[in-house]
Amino acid sequence: MAKKISPPEVQKIARLGRIFLTEEELESFAPQLDAILSYFEKLNELPTEDVEPLSHVLPLTNVMREDEVRPSIGTELAVREAPESERGFFKVPKVLGDGGGA
Repeated sequence: MAKKISPPEVQKIARLGRIFLTEEELESFAPQLDAILSYFEKLNELPTEDVEPLSHVLPLTNVMREDEVRPSIGTELAVREAPESERGFFKVPKVLGDGGGA
């Protein structure tokens, strides 16, 4: 059995995920994470020598459609219902920077 997960380790993991936890939450999550990791340890007991690695459970190969030119709805129709548009483009509020270049 692996060592127990401590609250400082939970805090480190939370910080990596940019999650801020209270002391109470750290104390609460430590045994929960420990229980989750113990379930993963049980997987090591399974015989997996003859199991081939896979990337998907279904045998899918290139499920994309053919790349073909089709008629589009056009600029005018696309921006017709937009709250604001300008010269055929969607106009949105600025969210970054001070407007001083890229």
